[in-house]
Amino acid sequence: MPNAYVDRGIIKWNAFDALVGYSSMLEEMRYRLGKKPRPVLSDDDFETMNRNLQEAWKTQCDIELKYYHDGYIRFTFGTVRKVDFTNKEITLSTWEKFHAEDIIEIHFQ
Repeated sequence: MPNAYVDRGIIKWNAFDALVGYSSMLEEMRYRLGKKPRPVLSDDDFETMNRNLQEAWKTQCDIELKYYHDGYIRFTFGTVRKVDFTNKEITLSTWEKFHAEDIIEIHFQ
């Protein structure tokens, strides 16, 4: 007699997802527990970022922007399109706006 086993695929795991919202609650908990406080930058770090920002704005070269958002450090790429000194915001070529307090590092590409 041949092997009569037939795999039920994903159906066999449905019992573990029986509690409605359990997996989304776990995902949200992992997100909240992974948050970190905003990094504190020194005056030298601010000076370096200011020089890099001025150079990137003048030459219109691509930059890698490291920024803090909602407890996580994220990265983005682009060229500096606009620097708003009154609102302390930087706009990249992707039309993303970043507040100056959120920016951690600026690197040239």
